[in-house]
Amino acid sequence: MSSQTVGRKSWQPIRTKGDDPRSLKRKRGVDELSSLKTAVEKLDLKEDFSEFSKLPLSEFTKKGLKASHFTQLTKIQSKAIPLALKARDILGAAKTGSGKTLAFLIPVLENLYRQQWSSDHGLGALIISPTRELAAQIFQVLRRVGRYHAFSAGLVIGGKDTQEEQERLARMNILVCTPGRMLQHLDQTAAFDVGNLEMLVLDEADRIMDMGFQSSVDAIIEHLPKSRQTMLFSATQTQKVSYLARLSLRDQEYVGVHEDAFSATPESLLQHYLVCPLPEKLNTLYGFIKSSLKSKIVVFFSSGKQVRFMYESFRHLQPGIPLMHLLGNQKLSVRLATTAKFSASKNACIFATDVVARGLDFPAVDWVVQYDAPEDSETYIHRVGRTARYGKTGRAILMLDPSEEAGVLKSLEQKKVPIENIKVKQGQNLHDISNQLQNMCFQDPELKYLGQKAFASYARSVYLQKDKSVFDINNYDLEGYAASLGLPGTPNIKFQKGDDAKKLKNAPRAALSGDEDSEVDEDAKKPKLKEVRTKYDRMFERRNNDVLSGHFAKMVTKDGDANSFADADEDEGFLSIKRTIAVDEDDDGDNTAIIPEGVKIIKSAGGEDFIVDSKRREKLMTSKKLALKLKGNATKLVFDEDGVAHQMYELEDEKDFQRRGPALEQRNKFVEDEAEKIKQADIADKQTEKQKKREKKEKRKEKVKAALLADSGDAQDADADSKAAAESLTFLASLPIAGEVEESDDERPTKRAKKWFEDESDGEGVEVGANVIEAAEEPETVEDLEALAAGLLE
Repeated sequence: MSSQTVGRKSWQPIRTKGDDPRSLKRKRGVDELSSLKTAVEKLDLKEDFSEFSKLPLSEFTKKGLKASHFTQLTKIQSKAIPLALKARDILGAAKTGSGKTLAFLIPVLENLYRQQWSSDHGLGALIISPTRELAAQIFQVLRRVGRYHAFSAGLVIGGKDTQEEQERLARMNILVCTPGRMLQHLDQTAAFDVGNLEMLVLDEADRIMDMGFQSSVDAIIEHLPKSRQTMLFSATQTQKVSYLARLSLRDQEYVGVHEDAFSATPESLLQHYLVCPLPEKLNTLYGFIKSSLKSKIVVFFSSGKQVRFMYESFRHLQPGIPLMHLLGNQKLSVRLATTAKFSASKNACIFATDVVARGLDFPAVDWVVQYDAPEDSETYIHRVGRTARYGKTGRAILMLDPSEEAGVLKSLEQKKVPIENIKVKQGQNLHDISNQLQNMCFQDPELKYLGQKAFASYARSVYLQKDKSVFDINNYDLEGYAASLGLPGTPNIKFQKGDDAKKLKNAPRAALSGDEDSEVDEDAKKPKLKEVRTKYDRMFERRNNDVLSGHFAKMVTKDGDANSFADADEDEGFLSIKRTIAVDEDDDGDNTAIIPEGVKIIKSAGGEDFIVDSKRREKLMTSKKLALKLKGNATKLVFDEDGVAHQMYELEDEKDFQRRGPALEQRNKFVEDEAEKIKQADIADKQTEKQKKREKKEKRKEKVKAALLADSGDAQDADADSKAAAESLTFLASLPIAGEVEESDDERPTKRAKKWFEDESDGEGVEVGANVIEAAEEPETVEDLEALAAGLLE
């Protein structure tokens, strides 16, 4: 007999509500959260923490740190994290590679966890970064450390789909972004609410201000609530950062860890500088890379066009190490892929601009080479910070022009940057690649174009530097630098051309004024000697038939001299047509107006004449639009049999038309003439058709006769029957075929002519009998004729 139970089985113990596993887990979470809050409140800020395990952190954060192999605290982390856990505003400054990213990510995770932040609360923390690469790196560290938390995090940077970002913004708890894209979403995304924001973090705050994001950051701060926690971190503190701190921080705590240090850079970093003239820099860099093939190298340039040219040139030279390049105007996907590829490489060389100088963590970088001098000491500190990170060793080389040495060293000394001088060993490692670059530029016009663009961008960057005591464009050997890049001549720079024009313009006035103290360019008075031209000069001055030749010609042509290429291209006029408007100086028209001397009047076929009374209007004469306007409307001409040109449509005068008679008579006469022309043309067409048929028939007969004669020649020894058969075949070939009527030159008869085999009583038709055979098709071969003959003999 079986027993039935209702509800749970009879053998299960009855549990109370307090024994439910979910309620027990919830109770443990509440107890842990309350104890964590108590520990944070009792946290002693004077205590020096060395391990993450000793900090009052949640179990989720500790597990994430352990899984990411973060165990020891750095100096900036030990000072900043306790203050941030107590919700203090922080202005932090530390050396590059000192772990500032974790110093603000851990407080972000912990503060939101203690408040039990969820998707219903909206955005809780906003982290702003100056560059896309740094923002992507911060986001990756956040994913690794916060992998066990339940927060939703997003990366909002330029170059991605805005629509996709707008759909997900409302569900994000933590956002890592760049200033421009964040301001765009604050203005355009309606569902994006930042009213509950708890924390704002600005990483590399000085760089954010230097890159022109000051107005964007100010606008973002205006959208955010005032009751929030704000943290600013940077390797260097400037006046702009102080301005931003006054704007967004309340009772901030300044955390600096390198004020009392011996150096503003990591102690494990070995720093050297090399005095090298500008024309020799490229050879020195190539020799250095050739001697460091087993190293990981970052080379900094001052402009993106230099990066492009150096990368393309060295890629052709093949120094023996993987080459990469990274600059600001690349697509986001390319930049991120290049960053990831270089991070994963063991030995490689990357050419980059200062977009890489801030915050990016490339593991195990051996060398940082600064090909161009940094604009200030802060930029130098950030550049060399790509190596010797987290206490590891690294080396840095700064290449200085002799004119830059004193000023740059003085600036670095003020920032407590220890740097030593080294010299290049004259040996096998020093290669002269100028001739190779010259040949490459001649063979590849695009590389030549990149080279002169790189030269112009470098000269412009030097000219725009603020510290003129260090960067004086007149102290650089620009001609030698252009030659080292493989260029045939020194490209003209616009700002230089303007200064030279102003100097030449003021020189005659100074000379005429009679002022003894006025400066007059003595070189301008001296006659210029004819420059010796080499085969390489003529080789490079040849016009390349591509889109880049025009750009190169404009930049290399000196002082607007259009004849500077005269001896390079002797056939100057070939395929280089310029539309000019000829002036008819012999025109003796009825115009009696007095024309001033030097003024030209161009007669216009379409309207008002064009007066040339200034250089601007004289230059306007080469305009294609003006040439078409002066020519007037185009007319179409036709040529008769005698070659005389006539208008396409000519209208007759009305009087001449009426003089020939009434319109009806002229119409009838025109119709009769046209009908007669058509009749004559029809007769001519019929004669032509008869002639064609006659020629066709004669050709067919000749073909048959030729075949019969060939057969008879081969059978001369045949019997009499064969000869008779051949004669019969010849006779049959001459007979008309049934249905075919022989044409004559006379008119076609109304009644068909009788054949030789027809009687008088046969009538109109041809009766098929014993003497008539009807062939379905015209016989073409001897076998067909034999078949016809056999039919007749039966």
